[in-house]
Amino acid sequence: MGSDILRGLEIGFVSLFPEVIRPYLGASILHRASSSGIVSFSVVNPRDFTYDRHAKVDDAPFGGEPGLLIKAEPVALAVESLNLSSTVVISTDPAGIPFRQSDAIELASQSSVVFLCGHYEGIDERVIDYLGARRYSIGDFVLTGGELPALVMADAICRNIPGVLGDSASLAADSFSAGELSAENYTRPAVWRGISVPEVLMRGNHAEIRKWRAVRAKEITQQRRPDLLEPS
Repeated sequence: MGSDILRGLEIGFVSLFPEVIRPYLGASILHRASSSGIVSFSVVNPRDFTYDRHAKVDDAPFGGEPGLLIKAEPVALAVESLNLSSTVVISTDPAGIPFRQSDAIELASQSSVVFLCGHYEGIDERVIDYLGARRYSIGDFVLTGGELPALVMADAICRNIPGVLGDSASLAADSFSAGELSAENYTRPAVWRGISVPEVLMRGNHAEIRKWRAVRAKEITQQRRPDLLEPS
């Protein structure tokens, strides 16, 4: 997981805890995408860009607020060390705008994306502004660090890069791809603990199956996420 430049989308992570990030990048779909050169990953630690022997990256915030903030300079130097051009920088931030499927699709078309993984009380606001970072949230809750949100977003982005998924048709069946949630899915056996698969899926009539899936998608979206059906 070095910083060697490969063809395709380049994704960088600036994190105080690279050991959290690297295992996920080395497994499943992201590993296959990296091995094939469709995506390349880099992980850099701001501690490697400090000037004191204790590798101190944090300090108390001005104004007397509790907690600690990650300093601006180590973060800026870490990003600059990646030597990426036309980079979209993303700050993982519970106060950011919600990350959507449409964002994942748009970012999949970029040449490079770098995630700033906050920790403690976050990152000095000046470096976020200096880098022109987008602020994204993955939900209305607060986590200990930004590593998990960054991995969530990176996974969503990579799925939308041509060639990453073994079956690109599965993208069209994903929730949110058509603006609503997807219908349920079932596999063998046809009856499990007395529960049967919907009969329409067993008949082999693809037109009926498509109609059933469309109806169920609408019903499920109405039940669980009616906001998705509201006019924008």
